[in-house]
Amino acid sequence: MMRYIGYLFICLLWLFQATELFAVSNDKKPILIICSYNPAAHQTSVTISDYMEEYSKLGGKRDIVIENMNCKSFSEAPLWSGMMTQILSKYQGEKHPAQIILLGQEAWAAYLSQRDSIQVKVPVMCSLASSNIVILPKDTVAGLDTWMPESVDLFADQMDIPELKSGFINQYNIEDNVRMIKAFYPNTEHIAFISDNTYGGVTMQALVRKEMKKFPELDLILMDGRRHTIYTIVEELRHLPENTVIMVGTWRVDMNEGYFMRNATYAMMEATPTIPAFTPSSVSLGYWAIGGVLPDYRKLGKDMALSSLQIDQYPEDDRQHLSVIGCKAVLDSRKVKEWNLNPQVLPFDVQIINQSVSFYQQYTYQIWSACALFVILVLGLCISLFYYFRTKRLRDELLKSEKDLRVAKDRAEESNRLKSAFLANMSHEIRTPLNSIVGFSDVLAVGGSTEEEQQTYYQIIKTNSDLLLRLINDILDLSRLEANRVTLTWEECDVVQVCRQVVASVSVSRQSGNQFLFASDYESFDMVTDIQRMQQVIINLMSNADKFTKKGKITLEFSVNKATGMAVFSVTDTGCGIPKEKQKLVFERFEKLNEYAQGTGLGLSICKLIVHKWKGDIWIDSEYTGGARFMFSHPLKIEKE
Repeated sequence: MMRYIGYLFICLLWLFQATELFAVSNDKKPILIICSYNPAAHQTSVTISDYMEEYSKLGGKRDIVIENMNCKSFSEAPLWSGMMTQILSKYQGEKHPAQIILLGQEAWAAYLSQRDSIQVKVPVMCSLASSNIVILPKDTVAGLDTWMPESVDLFADQMDIPELKSGFINQYNIEDNVRMIKAFYPNTEHIAFISDNTYGGVTMQALVRKEMKKFPELDLILMDGRRHTIYTIVEELRHLPENTVIMVGTWRVDMNEGYFMRNATYAMMEATPTIPAFTPSSVSLGYWAIGGVLPDYRKLGKDMALSSLQIDQYPEDDRQHLSVIGCKAVLDSRKVKEWNLNPQVLPFDVQIINQSVSFYQQYTYQIWSACALFVILVLGLCISLFYYFRTKRLRDELLKSEKDLRVAKDRAEESNRLKSAFLANMSHEIRTPLNSIVGFSDVLAVGGSTEEEQQTYYQIIKTNSDLLLRLINDILDLSRLEANRVTLTWEECDVVQVCRQVVASVSVSRQSGNQFLFASDYESFDMVTDIQRMQQVIINLMSNADKFTKKGKITLEFSVNKATGMAVFSVTDTGCGIPKEKQKLVFERFEKLNEYAQGTGLGLSICKLIVHKWKGDIWIDSEYTGGARFMFSHPLKIEKE
């Protein structure tokens, strides 16, 4: 009897758990992702793409909504709290999300600054953030370029954030970076810390100021991007005192909000050839910084997806599952050799990167240069002999000159006709968006419009500005491709991952009623290609399909034809299709299927030139009748120019 009662209890418990899981799976509340930067940015795009793919693979059923704060320089910091409030206000009441994922330090700090005003608290996950933060300034704070906030540590200061259920948090170890510097350079008296005009730069500077109090014998020199441009900071670096070591924190935005990447740190490096540099954040590692103690960065998208499912499945779990990304000590072997340093003096273990390579790998450029020089000499000899014998046939060539002149005359007349057609077409295409921009700008200048009407005018101006920019880019691309002034940059990549990222990016940017899909028999496939140009071709084809498809499906497919040694890509839509008599004309310049549709008719012509550039082919599948299917091929083995 007791055994039957036990069986009944187990069945009831299983039924209760199944009912609970069924309720979770039918909950239609979305997951809200708030990005600090544009989702098309590389690191953000990769993280979101990995997250969405893994979440779907693990059986996640919720819709995923992406909001973008588009944070730039620290001068905008007083506005971020309001931006976060505006975003969250759209998801209050019955519309509130099941989870909130905060990507980036700016989104994380903006949420913390106004979390007390949120009426409905939902589980929160943070990622691409660090444990040290600074509280965002209010609108009343003046002098942001000289403001010196205190560093707040998420763990040491025991911040009470009960809705924070999960997080992937970087930790920066300034103390061990200073210990590394003192081990290599015991006579160090000054440390010059470089930070930029971003929230990340300000928070890292605050952490450095806090940690440097442990080393009163060292003088801290702040090279603050809030008060410097790349030019003034280079000048300051040239006048650093003796016994100074540079610590490179971050540099992306200067005081004028100009964006600089690696070229800026190269300029700093050239200004300080005799001063050693270290980094706590991997910036300039590999070409300027000798090394540093920095976070062990890794991809987080898949781990975030697993955490989201656990939050759904165990809503009663009040524990915080925070994953702290620790630090590792890294040294660049080439810089260690250049500065004649001994890693054995360090008080902790260290990872050596850029180890010495074989003779061929070390002198590959010189070996190939010598071979190229020999080939050039041989070719020069052959060309000289060719022209020597060619002069003997000069008389015959002169007899044909009259015919050639007639052909040249015909070509000149044809060129003049094409020029006139080109100018007429471009005059119309450029004037159309310009008229909209000027007209609605005048309407806004006059005033008297409601806020809703103003937003509509802003959107029209932005749409036409994007159209005009895309038109100019297409013209420049076409002219450079036809003049053979485009050099493909070859590198190995996972083409399946690239395709997934492109589909995710187009789906977010187009915001149409169409469904964007990707299909392939391969989970991953490594191939040498020009990633930027391949993305350009795929985006052009998918955008073109989106233009002629209404509430349908657009599918990107990838396959490999080993018999021909080609990778084959196809973009299939369920739109209006292309008549067979026009299928051979769509790749010509200014050819448009619908003369009243937006666009210049240059996109497919550019795709054709790019595909032919890498020795592939592009065509329309004439057997497909459910819409249009564009296909192009790419060699698996590249013959580099």
